Amino acid sequence: MRNILITSVLQNLLFCIPKAALLHGKSVGFALQKSRFRNAKAQLSLFKRIIFTELSRKARTFLLRGCLKEYL
Repeated sequence: MRNILITSVLQNLLFCIPKAALLHGKSVGFALQKSRFRNAKAQLSLFKRIIFTELSRKARTFLLRGCLKEYL
């Protein structure tokens, strides 16, 4: 009985330590993936606004002047 208990405890330790490390690695991977998705989603909404909205003539002139000032 004692040998079975010791064997069970050792098996549990040998299983739990690598399992904890593996689960931590998976959590980090999913967190990184979620972060990348969130960043891409934010940029997509910005690009949608830039591409699909119609700018007034005044706004286009203002944007062009701002771009020209940066490059001069």
